[in-house]
Amino acid sequence: MTANVKSMTMAVLAYPGVRPFQLSVPCEIFGEIHCDGTDTELRICALEPGPLRTSAGFSIHASHSLADLPDADVVFIPSWKLPYQPPPQSLIDALLEAHANGATIVGLCLGAFVLAEAGLLDGKRATTHWAFSREFRERFPAVELDETLLYVDEGELLTSAGVAAGIDCCLHIARRLYGSHRANRIARNVLASPYRAGGQAQFIERPLVENARDTRFRDALDVIVRNLGDKHAIDPLATKLGMSRRSFTRHFQQIMGMSFGEWLSNERLIAARRELEATSQSIDQVAAAAGFGNARTFREHFTAQLGVSPTQWRRSFRGS
Repeated sequence: MTANVKSMTMAVLAYPGVRPFQLSVPCEIFGEIHCDGTDTELRICALEPGPLRTSAGFSIHASHSLADLPDADVVFIPSWKLPYQPPPQSLIDALLEAHANGATIVGLCLGAFVLAEAGLLDGKRATTHWAFSREFRERFPAVELDETLLYVDEGELLTSAGVAAGIDCCLHIARRLYGSHRANRIARNVLASPYRAGGQAQFIERPLVENARDTRFRDALDVIVRNLGDKHAIDPLATKLGMSRRSFTRHFQQIMGMSFGEWLSNERLIAARRELEATSQSIDQVAAAAGFGNARTFREHFTAQLGVSPTQWRRSFRGS
């Protein structure tokens, strides 16, 4: 896709149970007047004939069918059914034909599952909504999934995370197609951030798991969360719980799915994000309260984990 494209056909799949907002994202970005001068034809392609009932309870009627999908230049799969059902062979065949014709295929949110089911993502990077990352990995081990990203661009195959990330992904595609000037104009018209890099992390909050079998273990972690500004280490915690360091480390990994150091850093980042979003405390104050010691260490951890600086994060939620 290049910025000088003037004629473009885009197909958006509609299916029983489709979420109206997910369906509307590519329609809003590419089907409105802010794409003037590009002669974009937007097709809503029904997976099956007749009215399609959405997840919101109302029905829609699409003017195109699945047969109109393979010859489109860009194909959008706006999420997919829950609970998960493998897509029908007719849809897989249509996607494979579109891909063979050179189409750009986009899986928004759970739409990544459909692209993976068709085998299009094998050996490639992808993302999806973080809450479904474990199921995705179990179903599609050949795909290099990174659920921390907003969207992933693999050339003619793109995937995005949750609902808002679909807007970011579509604006990224608009930037590829029309150039940054027109993409920024579209963003202004829909009151969206003009650019959030795909590498910016999803806003994922991982609370303490609910299935911790050991009440004393869970209570000890609760104490740490309430006192993140203090220093915390494995050895004194293991001793307090009557466990060896090795036993504690193994037990922690089994229950929490990560190491103690990773968990502690994550909890500190969660606390810091809340302070950045809700208060006007300085970066030094936020860093100290969360237990990072100094602002420099805090910035390094924050940027490495979330892809943006603490100041950029605060601006995303509170403005300048």
